[in-house]
Amino acid sequence: MAKGTSGGGARGGLSRPVTPSEDLAAIVGKDPLPRSQVVSKVWDHIRKNNLQNPQNKREILADDKLKKVFGTDKCSMFEMNKHLSRHLS
Repeated sequence: MAKGTSGGGARGGLSRPVTPSEDLAAIVGKDPLPRSQVVSKVWDHIRKNNLQNPQNKREILADDKLKKVFGTDKCSMFEMNKHLSRHLS
């Protein structure tokens, strides 16, 4: 890969560890994780608790933990990353 092209370096982008907020830590744990792992753990929580709308699988129906992160009762899977970003530092 040529220098300067995106190759997912060890310190940037999705692989850089981020620290979840207290509300998000209730789902993914309090330890710093790469953003990709945060998203994966949130999806694990969604599947484990059957939180996808059966009529529209792209819609996530928030439980009490996810309501604190999303700030709403439901959101689309495409909006989820925007909500997660507010809870990562």
